[in-house]
Order: sequence, then C-alpha cells, then structure tokens
Amino acid sequence: MKEHGKKDLRIIKTTKNLYEALLYLMEYKTFEEIKICDICEKAMINRSTFYAHFEDKYDLLSSLIKDLKEKLKNELEKNKNISNSKEYYIELLKLLLDHLENEKDIYAPIMIHNKNSIAMDMVYDALSEDIYNRIEKTKQKENTIPSSFITSFYLGAIFNIGMDFIRLHKYTKEEIISYLDLLISQNTHDTL
Repeated sequence: MKEHGKKDLRIIKTTKNLYEALLYLMEYKTFEEIKICDICEKAMINRSTFYAHFEDKYDLLSSLIKDLKEKLKNELEKNKNISNSKEYYIELLKLLLDHLENEKDIYAPIMIHNKNSIAMDMVYDALSEDIYNRIEKTKQKENTIPSSFITSFYLGAIFNIGMDFIRLHKYTKEEIISYLDLLISQNTHDTL
C-alpha cells in the first residue's frame, strides 16, 4: 500500500470499499481472473483513485491481509495474563475461532473460494509468534526441549483445528474447546 502519512477518513473509506469489492469478486472468481477494472467498478471508483492507493491488485490483497493480521495479533494479545499452559492453549484456540468467525466474510473468499495460501500463512505466522513468545517467557531453565520444537507441536494442532473450523464447520466452537480440554494434559505446563 502506498504511504499517505496520517490517514484521513476518505482514504479509510476508499480502502474499505476496495477491500469489500475485492472480497466480493473473490467469491465468484479466482484472484487471477479479477482485473483492476472489475475491482474499480464494484467499488465505484476510477482507476486513478485505485492507483493512488495501491500499486496493483496484489498490493491490495497484501494490504488486506496485513490489516487482518493486525486484528488477529490484537485479539491474541488478550491471552497474556493466563498462568496455566492448558488454559493458555484453550484460550488461544477460543480467540482464534472467535476471530475466524467474526471475520468469516474476509476469510471465506480468500481461503475457501480461492485457497489463497498467503492468508493461511498470515494466520500461521501470527499464531507461531504468539506461542513461541509465550514459551520463551514461561520456559523453565531445566527444560531441554527447544522452544521451536514445542512451538511446532502446539502450533500444528491449533492452526489445523482453526483451518478445519473455517473450511468444514464440522464441529461447533464449544465442541472444539471441550475436545481440546480433554486432549491437553493438566501437566502441559511441565514442558514449558
């Protein structure tokens, strides 16, 4: 996204309209099939306005995903005051599922209809960073398991459950949380 200094309301509104237009089009076309003129027509702006804000449709998608990542990271920040690791992972999954559900209008066109790996990578990276930082902060000195190994272990589970939730809708959030509660040992904190 091109830098404009402090954003005014017109820039915010135009960006929002472009995001919504792109997401709408991604429900019916692959990202590769979408043209700038399609986005502009749906957003009811002219091409020069589009190019005043973004270099191309890839820049638009990248900006959308960057904003989405910030929202997810802000949500995950709510999970900082939990001392027990089991509670941390359960709360992490709750926050992820809530975020995916609240932003389903964004995730569905990108991840389900277009199978865009950039959005999946964004979710993966945000979770990975949060889990790794948590492990590093709470890791006991005598623990010989590397933080990166522990991160990969829990990240795989949390990420895949989240992706299944958005794609399959096989289980409710409540069912998922209750299953995770049964799966995670009370002694999970011993590995951190």
